[in-house]
Amino acid sequence: MALYLRKKLENKAEIAVWQVTETEDELRSLVSVPTDEMEEISLYRNENHRRQKLAVRALLNELFEEKMYLNHHDNGKPYLENSVTNISITHTDKYVAIIISDDDELGIDVESLDRDFSVVEKKALSEDEIDDLEKEKRNEQLAIYWCAKEAIFKRMSQNRVDFAEQIEVEKFNVRKEGELEATFIHKDEHEEDFELEYMIFDRHVLVWLVG
Repeated sequence: MALYLRKKLENKAEIAVWQVTETEDELRSLVSVPTDEMEEISLYRNENHRRQKLAVRALLNELFEEKMYLNHHDNGKPYLENSVTNISITHTDKYVAIIISDDDELGIDVESLDRDFSVVEKKALSEDEIDDLEKEKRNEQLAIYWCAKEAIFKRMSQNRVDFAEQIEVEKFNVRKEGELEATFIHKDEHEEDFELEYMIFDRHVLVWLVG
């Protein structure tokens, strides 16, 4: 088994991260998957995608004693059919992460720092955020910005969100672990403030939001 991290947060939410080192067959032997879900997983042509989906199931098996039935709303937001627990899911080729909470709305995102995030600056950052970038840690900063905005996007579950105009992340210094402050600006100009947390591990960035 490759459970990389399991972390309980102060607000009773919980994060779990799976390092996807197993083959598809090994993951299938590890997990118990409802028939409908297995049929859906089998439709993915890309083996990495199938492994990621099976790793999500492995995390659900870790976090819940009973079998959970995972489904998605029309907008892609995941939910558990047989539980009131909220869930958010994210993955890269190497890691899969989920966050759960009985009480709060959630968002989570993970990205590999081996990816070039320069395109994020042009399509997802405001002028103020671009001004706050530092030359030495530019790619790490861009990755954190992107993950934070993705986590908020998942939390809000709205269509056609302009990341540059509607999600503003306050200036921060890159550390191994840290907190972020951000604001979501609705189309009617109403603003919601959020506090996020992040961690950097094994050349990856993980950002999550509870509340």
